[in-house]
Amino acid sequence: MTSIPFVAVSGAAAAIPAVVAVPSRKPLPSFVGLDKGSSYQRSTQGLDNGRSESPPRPLDAEEAMSMLKDAQTVQSAMYVPLLHHCIKTGSLSTAKALHAHMVKNGTNADMFVATSLVNVYMRCGASHDARSLFDEMPEKNVVTWTALITGYTLNSEPVLALHVFVEMLELGRYPSHYTLGGMLNACSAAHDIDVGKQVHGYAIKYETDTITSMGNSLCRLYTKSGDLESGMKAFKRIPDKNVITWTTMISACAEDENRIELGFRLFLDMLEEGVMPNEYTLTSVMSLCGAKLDMNLGKQVQAFCVKIGCEANLPVKNSTMYLYLRKGETDEAMRLFEEMEDSSIITWNAMIAGYAQIMDSAKDDLHARSRGFLALKLFRDLVRSATKPDLFTFSSILSVCSAMMALEQGEQIHAQTIKTGSLSDVVVNSALVNMYSKCGCIEYATKAFVEMPTRTLVTWTSMISGYSQHGRSQDALQLFEDMILAGAKPNEITFVSVLSACSYAGLVKEAERYFDMMQNVYHIEPLVDHYGCMVDMFVRLGRLDDAFSFIERTGFEPNEAIWSSLVAGCRSHGNMELAFYAADRLLELKPKVIETYVLLLNMYISTSRWRDVARVRKLIKHEDVGVLRDRSWITIRDKVHFFRAEDRTHPRATELYQLLENLLEKAKAVGYEPYQNAELSDSQDDDKPAAGSSLKHHSERLAVALGLLETPPGATVRVTKNITMCRDCHSSIKFFSLLANREIVVRDSKRLHKFKDGRCSCGDFGALL
Repeated sequence: MTSIPFVAVSGAAAAIPAVVAVPSRKPLPSFVGLDKGSSYQRSTQGLDNGRSESPPRPLDAEEAMSMLKDAQTVQSAMYVPLLHHCIKTGSLSTAKALHAHMVKNGTNADMFVATSLVNVYMRCGASHDARSLFDEMPEKNVVTWTALITGYTLNSEPVLALHVFVEMLELGRYPSHYTLGGMLNACSAAHDIDVGKQVHGYAIKYETDTITSMGNSLCRLYTKSGDLESGMKAFKRIPDKNVITWTTMISACAEDENRIELGFRLFLDMLEEGVMPNEYTLTSVMSLCGAKLDMNLGKQVQAFCVKIGCEANLPVKNSTMYLYLRKGETDEAMRLFEEMEDSSIITWNAMIAGYAQIMDSAKDDLHARSRGFLALKLFRDLVRSATKPDLFTFSSILSVCSAMMALEQGEQIHAQTIKTGSLSDVVVNSALVNMYSKCGCIEYATKAFVEMPTRTLVTWTSMISGYSQHGRSQDALQLFEDMILAGAKPNEITFVSVLSACSYAGLVKEAERYFDMMQNVYHIEPLVDHYGCMVDMFVRLGRLDDAFSFIERTGFEPNEAIWSSLVAGCRSHGNMELAFYAADRLLELKPKVIETYVLLLNMYISTSRWRDVARVRKLIKHEDVGVLRDRSWITIRDKVHFFRAEDRTHPRATELYQLLENLLEKAKAVGYEPYQNAELSDSQDDDKPAAGSSLKHHSERLAVALGLLETPPGATVRVTKNITMCRDCHSSIKFFSLLANREIVVRDSKRLHKFKDGRCSCGDFGALL
């Protein structure tokens, strides 16, 4: 192997030999393409193995096959249309039959035909057969090497393509710009930017980097690796930019939220240069509109599509539909969807993913859940259609189930992943772990995690977070240690989950060790969430002075959530002086969340600080934060039941209220003491005063009561709530779980509460109001 270094191939265990041994200004050999237009262009000598007569005319597939069957004289060019036919039909068996016929007639020694056969094997997915034939060839030219390199990339084996390039250079062969383009594509597929840069250097040395196809490959390499600046440099060096060049850069901008305006400028420059966009360009531009949420601009692009006649193109329609979804115009998106006669799985995925995304940005929880139900309905329709769901479908719909705590639907989708073989995919598995964890089924989440063949950082972090939220702190910390041993590198989100687990269990020394590890070992600067976990830990333990000294020592500025936690913690531990101090700091931030004001009102009313009550009410009006809307949902036998506070619209309302009265009386007998809470009216009447009262019929209590009435004895009751549970409901439901001998799971806006045997997984620190 040549000892002079050129480039090192990542993961390839070999180095690309030095080009120093090659004459520095020797021109690159011309490339003979493998496309249909150039496949027949051979010299007379090459066609007839040295005979001087002119080459035969190209034959179509039927003529060539007929001549082969009739055992007439077989010349090498007769195989060409048949080989092209194999590529077109993807017929590996026919290719192998032709190969056998070539061996029988001795035509396999012809380099041109053998090279074509290497290409056919690669195009048919038989890379092993292609390599075996390649190794048997007595002679190879640059076309043969290039066919093997591009074939490996085509078959998702880019590292093998890098090996072949190493081998080619070691043998002193000169790559063409097509070879280098294939290598750049292999580097993109292998995510090996270092080797890609060195191939770029090779291209610059031989002045091929400005060839349009080479420039396109360079743009693709850099943009796929996230280096848009280098991609732009390569883009600007291309003198003759084609539609692929422009589209590559525009689509890269569409994937980077900080480059949206650049993407629009490139599109305008493209039009000014007279380059006509194709459907892929317009799809990317529509994605830019979606990222910017600019419906007016999107409609202009849609009109442009109509003008040039590609509005009916499926990718364009998909991106247009997705833009409508992102803007919340679901009716218009559904209209476009229903009008499509040739919808693909991409279309279905765009609709499902769109509904999943707008759940997070919905104006209220009722609106969000309605979009979730539409996503579930779409998935049901997809399963019943001729189109089958893929990995992206399962990932998106499982995220919807997670957000809605729709366990029954999630279990059905889990069965679908097993049936379709999608369970082996790491993304689907990760979504499954997250779904079970969010639905309160930590045992099922653990089983799905353990059975995963491979795990990503997202999977590890999701499982650690799940253990933490379910109050299984030791399991969370042990899994974190296992993750480190497995070689996975934690990120800032992982450490939030780890510190949260320490907070739940009150493990101060461990929390301080992990906090230091995050900074000193992994060089992660603490975020406000990390500080929040540390403060929460001290507050849970009643070490309020330590919590405040930690804030002063670290010098970070607590946000609304941390000050709220301090207020609640100080109130719980009876240190009202610190509680009032934290409340003043909280009010200085002018909170934007109505729950924060309810927390403060509860505290001030319970201590008869009426001036502060008036001050908080004045801020509520001034900041226009609205009213506290108490909403809860429970799913029973695929039917969703919705409750408001003091809701009497349910058909079984009388039974629900009677059951609640009985449970509360029994709870009082075993130690339950009602809290006095201030309530903000669910109406828009801001003049209605808040009074201190024990509101017995909050929405989650009604939902829990229905679950106890309508589910079998011993079944887990699962409820979702749009705001944080109040202290009174949290306390009472603990007793309900004991009295009914049930596990009750309530997921509110802050965390998951798993009530069992009179205890909650949050350690009684999850209810702030």
